[in-house]
This record gives sequence, structure tokens and C-alpha cells, in this order.
Amino acid sequence: MTAVRDALLVAGGLGTRMLPTSASVPKEALPLVDVPALVHLAREAVTAGVERLHIISSPSKDMNALLGDHAWLLDRRPDLDPQLLSPFTDVEVHVHIQHEPLGLGNAIECALASIDGPFLVLLGDNILLDQHTPPHAFTPSNASLQLVEHFQSNGLPCVGLLPVSLSEVSNYGVVRLDGQRILEICEKPNPEDAPSNLVICGRYLFTSDAKSLLEKYDVQTHGELQSIALQQHWMSHDGLLGVELSGYQWYDSGKPLPWLQAQVDHALRRSDLSEEFRSWLTARLDEN
Repeated sequence: MTAVRDALLVAGGLGTRMLPTSASVPKEALPLVDVPALVHLAREAVTAGVERLHIISSPSKDMNALLGDHAWLLDRRPDLDPQLLSPFTDVEVHVHIQHEPLGLGNAIECALASIDGPFLVLLGDNILLDQHTPPHAFTPSNASLQLVEHFQSNGLPCVGLLPVSLSEVSNYGVVRLDGQRILEICEKPNPEDAPSNLVICGRYLFTSDAKSLLEKYDVQTHGELQSIALQQHWMSHDGLLGVELSGYQWYDSGKPLPWLQAQVDHALRRSDLSEEFRSWLTARLDEN
């Protein structure tokens, strides 16, 4: 089976829902407590075995500070896991610019001239964690690795799935399954029309035919649903699989309230923070 050597980290969005912060800081640089969102994604992809990271950015974003090697700071913080200060030094990094926000399919197209073979896609404002480790013993997420392992066993494109409450399904692409095979993707359905409560959670593994298919299902015709047209093609041919990711917390850095909730939830799960933070939080809530 062909190895998965490339991962696209899609970070081209303007982050308007995170203004005013996102006017000066890329939302992918925002920390989940103390680790930037993009670092979580990069280390997840490297854990999955990739050798090249392709970061899809926009003309207004300056990613240089985030992509730099800050190993020199270990002299001041020797307690930190070195991969957190040098998250990109063991992998090739290529930055591609999406000049207009034309959707996920168009963002993927920006990098495909540099990719030959299957590849991962990770949405830049979606963090999936199955372990909540402190920065002195950081352990990356295994979400992308699970997709790679499924691909290695069957050779078919696949997407990560997580369950949400029925009240939330109208925010996502919801799937109908036959076993692992995806039969239908319903975009943002009303709860009563949703075929399940399993939704696509910002993790994809696309096969090498994605380039020719995105040319066929072009953005001019399909707009922001271009990537859905691509996935529907696979569903109606050899197949598109859904990989249910159990035991993960899903954090969204694209909106203020979910990101605030993510900080609290992650802190309560971290061994170095949970006891003291829980004590403070309980006392603070008692004040009300």
C-alpha cells in the first residue's frame, strides 16, 4: 500500500469570528492553554508518519513566527518537551497561499501540484485530543494515525467522524453509514432530517485521484461544496469510509465560546492543572 507522506493543514480562513484577536494573530497560533493550535495539528500529522506538511494560508497571515525553531528557549524552560518549541524541524514545511476563501476543495487544490500520492487533510481550527498531557511530557493526538491505519488496510479514502447531540447536527456535515461505508453526506440538516448524529470532524485522508477529480468538480461549478462533490464521487464509485474516533475531545478554535469551553475542559483533564484549577473553579462558581 502506498505510504501517506503528505498532510495539508488548512489555515487559510480569515478568522472573522475571533476578531479582534485574529486581526493581529493567526487563529491557528491561539493556544489551547499553552500549546498553539497549529502545533497540535503538526505533531498529530507527524505522529501519523508524514514527511511533508503543506500549510494553506491566506495573503494576510504571517506564519513565520509560528513556524520558527525556538529550541534556544529550552535554556530558559528545560522542563518543556523539545517538540513543542521545535515542532517543524523534523518535517518538510511548504506554505501555499489561497488568495480567495473559496472553500475546502479550493484550499486543497493550492497544494496539489506539490503532492504525489494519498494525503491527509486537517482543518486548522479543529483540535482532536485523545490524551491531555502536560507540556513536559507532550503526547500528540492519534486521530490522523487512525485514518492512515484504515487506509493502509483497504486503500480507500476516509474521513474522521465524531458523534454530536441532535441539537448540534445543523452545524455540520452529517453522514449515513452502512457499516463503515458512507452512503450520504447531509450538509447542515435540520435535526429531524439528520440521518445520524455522526458528523465529519475536520480530518480527511484523500487518495491521489483527488487532483483530477477536483478539476472535474471545479470550484466555479460547485463553489464551497466542491469538496462534497469530490466525496460524493468516491461514495458512488469505489467507496468513501467513515472512521469513528471514539474517546476524543473535539475543540473548535474558530469561535469565542467553544474556544473558551475548550480551555476549561482541557485544563480540567490535564494532570498538571486539574486539581488546582478545579478547586479555583468550584470556589468561583460558589460565589454566584
